[in-house]
Amino acid sequence: MRFVKKVPVVLLILMLTVALAAPAYAAGSDQTAETTQTTAAENNTASSDKSASVGLKAIAVGIAIGLAAAGGAVGMGIVGGKAADGISRQPEMEGKIRTTLMLDLVFIETAIIYALLVVILVIFVL
Repeated sequence: MRFVKKVPVVLLILMLTVALAAPAYAAGSDQTAETTQTTAAENNTASSDKSASVGLKAIAVGIAIGLAAAGGAVGMGIVGGKAADGISRQPEMEGKIRTTLMLDLVFIETAIIYALLVVILVIFVL
């Protein structure tokens, strides 16, 4: 039970860390000055580095959205199971339990959508 209470705090800290670290990664070096001074051989190396970067970005995006979807699915399953258990134990509280269930599912889905937005930003901005 203690572990379940600590998970949202850990996830919040992780999200804040990623959000606050994003500007540091966005402030890259000025590549325009470097590319004007490169030779033809260095241009070939730069293009292969860029394609490797695109490949690594694709792997990172796949892992990120996969983890978000898997975590959300597990969370939704747990919440749904607990709601069904609660309704079976106290059928007179069905309305309140169902309302809480829907709210929890919305919050879980919102976290998944935020992960999707971060992935889209990684694809098109970085």
